[in-house]
Amino acid sequence: MHPTRKAAVTAAALLVMATASGCESGAGGAESHRSSATPGCPTALSRAKQAVKKAEAVNAPWRGPTTGPKAVHGKSVVYIAQTLTNPGVAGVARGVQEAAKIVGWQARTLNGEGTPEGLRAAFKRALRLKPDGIVISGFDPGVAAAEVKKANSEGIPLIGWHAAPAPGPSKDPQLFSNITSRVEDVAKISADWIIARSNGRAGVVLFTDATVPFAKRKSDLIKKELATCSGTKLLSYTNMPIPQVNRRSIGEVRSLLSRFGRKWTYSAAINDLYFQHAAPALRAAGKDGAGAPFNIGAGDGDPSAFQRVNGKEFQAATVPEPLSEQGWQIVDEFNRAFSDAPESGYVAPVHIATAANSGGALSWDSEGYRQAYRKIWGD
Repeated sequence: MHPTRKAAVTAAALLVMATASGCESGAGGAESHRSSATPGCPTALSRAKQAVKKAEAVNAPWRGPTTGPKAVHGKSVVYIAQTLTNPGVAGVARGVQEAAKIVGWQARTLNGEGTPEGLRAAFKRALRLKPDGIVISGFDPGVAAAEVKKANSEGIPLIGWHAAPAPGPSKDPQLFSNITSRVEDVAKISADWIIARSNGRAGVVLFTDATVPFAKRKSDLIKKELATCSGTKLLSYTNMPIPQVNRRSIGEVRSLLSRFGRKWTYSAAINDLYFQHAAPALRAAGKDGAGAPFNIGAGDGDPSAFQRVNGKEFQAATVPEPLSEQGWQIVDEFNRAFSDAPESGYVAPVHIATAANSGGALSWDSEGYRQAYRKIWGD
């Protein structure tokens, strides 16, 4: 059994306790107890609790493809990373490398370094390498529109990871497939977790990267779902582009603490990375890592996020993408493109990982994806 599938019974039990009391173990504080006395939105709260219970379920058997073309050997792919400081982007890159090795392909990773200039330069370099396929990972293809057009004209299949608003094929930009969970599902469950855990009474800070359309849409959807609960107040909608999080987080967190104090009880961010850098400022302010503000990352569920969640160090939950699994899916989708087969249509299910249900694991993937893909590929 995958380690993240352990403790299903305790996860369910703790969820009931948490939603009944308005706080999990370590929440504490008079304000937490006062805010949980009367639910702020009975109907929305009931719906949120049901959704969270389902998303925190531990067992997740493979529901992806079980048939497809046998592996085409001798191919090469280039993975263009928005920035390798983004743990989600880096995690998927490792999955691509692992799967490519299985099918005997060459896989190369290029770092766009988080700037438009860097991304265009990396894309130009990728084209010079004459690969059979190119991955656009974590950035808007419009940043390198001329390079995308050139790849299309040369018949090089493009596959995105978080490169378009929706999963599956894309006509504009022209992508064979875009690999991502459904942003609507991730955003909704992140907001529902806040509503359910706070018993409908929360003061929320929301962090986003407005330079990435996918990320901005995710945070807008979180905001929309939070608004379904009248007792949940959005205190701040803070824009910090991912490449700037490292240098801006401490100042932003200090400012938020100064403005909102104990009213700030929950946070959501479009990426777990925000809480890696917010933690030092929260710690310096004397905050308890297991206390408010209770933070949830709406992606990507990298190992450092799981470490914070498991250790109750300024992050209470993550909605993880199955990063390694999605790397394998990218290779499978390329193999379908190389074989003139349609894309698989698979979208990974939404999941919430907490200290109660992670089993101490540092990642989350569906059960049996490696075996399933190897069987498809004939390896």
